[in-house]
Amino acid sequence: MNKYKIKDYNIRLVLEVLILTAFGIVVIGSQSSYYAKRQIIGLIIGFVVMVAVSLFDYDILMKPVILYTIYLGTIGMLGIILLPVFGHSSHGAQRWISIGGFTFQPSELAKILLIICLAYYFGKKEEKINEVRTIMYALIIIGIPLALIFKQPDLSTTIVTFVVFAFMFMIAGLSYRLIGIILAIVVPSTIAGLAFIVSKGDKLKIFQGDHRYQYIRIMAWLRPEEFGDKAIQQRNSKMAIGSGQLFGKGLYNQDVSSLKNGNFISESHTDFINAIVGESLGFVGCMVIIIMLLIICFECIGIAKRCKDLQGTLIASGMAALIMTQSFVNIGVTTGLLPNTGLSLPFISYGLTSLVSMYIGIGLVLNVGLHPAKRRTGVIR
Repeated sequence: MNKYKIKDYNIRLVLEVLILTAFGIVVIGSQSSYYAKRQIIGLIIGFVVMVAVSLFDYDILMKPVILYTIYLGTIGMLGIILLPVFGHSSHGAQRWISIGGFTFQPSELAKILLIICLAYYFGKKEEKINEVRTIMYALIIIGIPLALIFKQPDLSTTIVTFVVFAFMFMIAGLSYRLIGIILAIVVPSTIAGLAFIVSKGDKLKIFQGDHRYQYIRIMAWLRPEEFGDKAIQQRNSKMAIGSGQLFGKGLYNQDVSSLKNGNFISESHTDFINAIVGESLGFVGCMVIIIMLLIICFECIGIAKRCKDLQGTLIASGMAALIMTQSFVNIGVTTGLLPNTGLSLPFISYGLTSLVSMYIGIGLVLNVGLHPAKRRTGVIR
């Protein structure tokens, strides 16, 4: 700690995260005092952990033995969840570890741990980032945990984690030519894939068994008129957001037409909390959240640009990518822009594992910012 300077500690980022979390607790409290109290506990734990992590030199993490331990621990954590003895199922997905009265969602913490692992790998391969071997090993490193997350099944977390991986790869110096080739393949393939799902998706093996609900959600998004009962969650969400208009109906309103008061919005304190914000606080409330999330992301990017090495840059920019991507997906789902997925809104949605994990990530970013600032040329382009 002696080498750190207080003036380098980004108090703004701490305050921004605390304010956004407090905002979320108020919204959660308008629906359930029980969940609000638990979220306050999560905030306290998260804050203590964030401060502790922020003072722990991230250079210590960039050691092979420690990184291998973190990576293997992540794989083990995601693997053990698939065992009936430890895994806890909810809504057809086995995403939680339940031991006694303690329930924990490994994939939330795994996103942060994988950012650390990828930062180490890309940092070590900085001069060989565009070599075929580097790319293949990177795909293997991310592919194993993604396969385990997808198996739960958790398609949304799989996609978000892969996007963060792609963003970090680009920041590490991936050739623009390769990026162009990848986009030229991915964009048309995505469009063709959606078209194929509409016509033949019902028979695809990938959408059978535990993954059947994913096909239904995609079809309910593409053809809500044919899957009315399956599209009701998103339809009610859009109605709630629209009914809030500019300033909303108020957090504690007694409006009989309120979808929140009528319990027509499921998962309203977690995945669909943005719908409650839209109905209760209107367009203004939704924009406050989006602006606050953007400010936090820009703080992370600013720290990344001033970092002393590529590994620190990748940790900070990886967290920015995670917050941006997860926020985009959550808000896209609640507004009907994307198919329905189970993904929380960072710092706002209820969920102790998600909240504490995000605070761990912010702690890492704060520590990156505490190191001597040496602008790296050509890292963030």
